[in-house]
Amino acid sequence: MSDTSSSALPRQVADAYVDAYIELDPITGTYLGVAESSSRLPDLSPDGQAAVAALVRRTLVELDAAEQVPGADTAEEKRCARLLRERLTAELAIHDAEEGLRAVSNIHSPVHSVRDIFSATPTATDEDWAAVVERLRAVPAAIEGYRSSLALGLERKLYGGPRPTATFIGQLGTWTGDDGPAFFEDFVARGPDSLRADLDGAAGQATAALVALRDWLSEVYAPAIEGAPDTVGRERYARWARQFNGTDLDLDEAYAYGWSEYHRLLAEMKSEAHKILPGAGPWEALAHLDVHGKHIEGVEEVREWLQGLMDEAIEALDGTHFELAERVRKVESRIAPAGGAAAPYYTGPSEDFSRPGRTWLPTMGETRFPVYDLVSTWYHEGVPGHHLQIAQWTHVAESLSRYQASIGHVSANAEGWALYAERLMDELGFLPDAERRLGYLDAQMMRACRVIVDIGMHLELEIPTDSPFHPGERWTPDLAQEFFGAHSGRPADFVESELTRYMSMPGQAIGYKLGERAWLLGRENARKAHGDAFDLKAWHMAALSQGSLGLDDLVDELSRL
Repeated sequence: MSDTSSSALPRQVADAYVDAYIELDPITGTYLGVAESSSRLPDLSPDGQAAVAALVRRTLVELDAAEQVPGADTAEEKRCARLLRERLTAELAIHDAEEGLRAVSNIHSPVHSVRDIFSATPTATDEDWAAVVERLRAVPAAIEGYRSSLALGLERKLYGGPRPTATFIGQLGTWTGDDGPAFFEDFVARGPDSLRADLDGAAGQATAALVALRDWLSEVYAPAIEGAPDTVGRERYARWARQFNGTDLDLDEAYAYGWSEYHRLLAEMKSEAHKILPGAGPWEALAHLDVHGKHIEGVEEVREWLQGLMDEAIEALDGTHFELAERVRKVESRIAPAGGAAAPYYTGPSEDFSRPGRTWLPTMGETRFPVYDLVSTWYHEGVPGHHLQIAQWTHVAESLSRYQASIGHVSANAEGWALYAERLMDELGFLPDAERRLGYLDAQMMRACRVIVDIGMHLELEIPTDSPFHPGERWTPDLAQEFFGAHSGRPADFVESELTRYMSMPGQAIGYKLGERAWLLGRENARKAHGDAFDLKAWHMAALSQGSLGLDDLVDELSRL
């Protein structure tokens, strides 16, 4: 339970919430570097979800009181209070709609969190591995709690999507060893001999729990939800869009913006494609690059190459366009564990930086990697994208609040910055040839298409009459996949994984483009306010040091810097 006095200020309330939340969710504690969390897992049952919601409600009451305390009207306190209230009310709306009773995904389910946390759990000492044993022994109860939540969802006719469910069942097969080593057994193989029996036994129990979940999903859950929609409709979509974007969006305006970006980017892509293969269209040129463009051969080789790309970016940008603390300069390139989604991702540093920020590349079984598809993506995931923002938040946490620098995360803020970072590297000349620039534009087009198909598919909107693709028809998941595949240089399994992701995380995929728009608008407003005195480096560092905010609040704050 949070512990704040009647004289607590908003930032104290926010940080007390972090302490209390970590008690309920030790996965978050491990990501923050809290050693006591390493042996535990959260309660994923309906009771566990209710406990989190109760904490949120208590904290909102405490925030009401804190905003009346003398000193609560400073800019720092008001910024934190604004974020805390927005985040907690959005999360409470998700809970009250019982979305946690149908949380099935190919990328973001509670079980993905349980598996993924082991990659961030400390393993440097025998004591660390002893905590791993305890965490592994906690897996069966956590999985059973998750299963009970889905079972209650079935009773209440709250169904996850059939397509994410089928994909998740396949992923569980990979994790449990259907087509290679089982995840937990493989993870403990490098543990100390002194704990071998305990590690192997606990890993076996954890794998058995995943097998039981897979069987239940296959035999009970999937048949029960057969015929349910994979899309969520306007009401649920608006609720999720608020959660991921930190504001109540005009969804029809956002859909129209996605189309305007589509047309702008398509014209640019055609121009770059002609430089690579005269007379070719964008995706014909990208297919040409898949065969004849620059490549990295080998999994370890691509990991090292990506590390070098980030190291070079830090050397070039530090002191010129950013001012980086030494501990922010460290970021690691990693290969993602098998059995996840196809998209690369980033995990932030622990609060003390003992675990650095890391980028993760899913290889999807490939050993040959086109450069055009990697460069701007690693500017997005690593430097100057996610890593510089998340690591800088962590670095300045003491001058913010722990909440603002960690769990008060607004997805569209972070994804918008990362997409802005890709554009910044283009503006600064880091994409000097048509090959890399077409790859960057392809990545931008993917984010514009996300806005179009994510909103269009879930709301069943009409395709505009000036569209080159099925004008006047209404979006369906099948049309969305066809459209996305026709406007992407990425392989079919990536496209399929992406569409499944949008079905299970409605409103998240639109935050990249809408977030980038917010960052660009804030920069332009600040540039106009300062005129010739505008200092981009100073603006970047001030912008990266204010913690997370929802999109409306973000534009307001960026414009003042």
